[in-house]
Amino acid sequence: MALSMAVSGLAAQPKLSALFGYSVFYLPESNQPYVETYLRFDAWSLVFSEIEAERYRATVEVTLLVLKGDTVAYVKKYDLHSPYTNSINATNFTFFDLQRFGISNGIYDMELRLRDKGATDEPVVLKDKLIVYHPKDMPSMSNVQLMESATPTTTENMLSRNGYDMMPYIDDFVPAEVSMLHPYFEIYNLNHEIGDKPYKIDIYVTQKENGRRIPNIGWQHTGKAATSSLPIFANLDMSRLPSGNYNIVVEVENEEGEAIFKKEVMVMRSNPRIEEATATDAEIATSFAALINDEETINYYIDALYPISSAAELSVAKELLQRKALQEKQSYLYRFWKSRDEVNPEGKWQEYLTLMKYVEEHFTYPRTPGYRTDRGRVYLQYGPPDFVRDEKNFVGALNNVRWSINGNVTNSYGDATKSNEGFIYYLPYQLWRYNTIPGDYSNRTFLFWDEFRGGYYKLLVSNARGEVITPGWERMLSRYTMEEGAIGEVGVQFERGY
Repeated sequence: MALSMAVSGLAAQPKLSALFGYSVFYLPESNQPYVETYLRFDAWSLVFSEIEAERYRATVEVTLLVLKGDTVAYVKKYDLHSPYTNSINATNFTFFDLQRFGISNGIYDMELRLRDKGATDEPVVLKDKLIVYHPKDMPSMSNVQLMESATPTTTENMLSRNGYDMMPYIDDFVPAEVSMLHPYFEIYNLNHEIGDKPYKIDIYVTQKENGRRIPNIGWQHTGKAATSSLPIFANLDMSRLPSGNYNIVVEVENEEGEAIFKKEVMVMRSNPRIEEATATDAEIATSFAALINDEETINYYIDALYPISSAAELSVAKELLQRKALQEKQSYLYRFWKSRDEVNPEGKWQEYLTLMKYVEEHFTYPRTPGYRTDRGRVYLQYGPPDFVRDEKNFVGALNNVRWSINGNVTNSYGDATKSNEGFIYYLPYQLWRYNTIPGDYSNRTFLFWDEFRGGYYKLLVSNARGEVITPGWERMLSRYTMEEGAIGEVGVQFERGY
């Protein structure tokens, strides 16, 4: 399915902020699947440099790597430039990039790296599974990609498709000002399945929490599959859709009403003008959220939800926190927890509040609330660790160092210049182990380090899915006194989780 992710920094100050999405399509005439990738950057989150007199521009280094096992299936590294601006402060805009590349059927690991070339921050890294399946002479369907608009093509460009320039909508969040979306997808070789018989396409919206279909919002189409490639551009009126979490569902059926394809796209709608679908005004007015009647307090509570929020929820929260809207914020807070526990949302909120209190007490740093620190974020996202090792001045013996040679770990030094005499002095660190993390393997480890011995611990490395992987992390922790390829005692602690 199409993927949309916010890839913003999690520090107290904003870092690179962007949205990434992709869809898989197919060219039946050449039996060639291909991938489209979409990137949209918030210019304000980048560092602009003066290129010439009163002309400023930002540059992002983009690296896209697709692996099948250990084999590189596709790689591209390029510099993406923002539009010019005449002032370093005139950056309240976004800019977009679209790429296409051919690929064979299979299951891949896709990695995207984004680096602001004007900043000193580490690259932002995103990883996801890429599944490509479009068999020759068999029916298949592309991802459902939401589009903002389609206008007739006058000059071919990166947005051109089937005679139109289509601008992808890659955000999961649909604000009130967006009244119309256009699901776009392609169906391939449908005539091999149904011949010249008619087909029907039904597009509708369901509540994510319970699957209930929203009445009077949808789009239908009937036709015959005369060609091997059938592009569908639909119109979906979102103006009457209340605030809430939804799935946009696309079903393709044969003449007998049997489903041939079914795909979904999740969206989060903010539409305060329309009565909300997941909670009535009366329900919210008598809830725990209505008791929080101070704007500053509710801002704090909403911001503190970011460790467990989806990309769409982060977008809504970001928009809400920029203005005064107490009732909307109460509604958001209530719906947030109701989507996690429809029966007892207040109970889930109280559980999280208990975690928050611990985080604020133990991890708060000057000008940085506890939930915005790395330890606080991990604690709120995964809960209390099952084991903590706290070292302020750990010293490891060099005679316990192992070496990684060509990916193989050995106790043999293999080089007469490597001495095994002396000690390794590590910076302060904490090692957290979780016996289980939902959706991940068991025994996941997080290692935080106090780089400047000031009490502020940052996440250095973790083997949990989707977390930070820092090459050469133990060398950094030992203040670069260890040689490359060395695995010391802290590396062993990290491997075993204690």
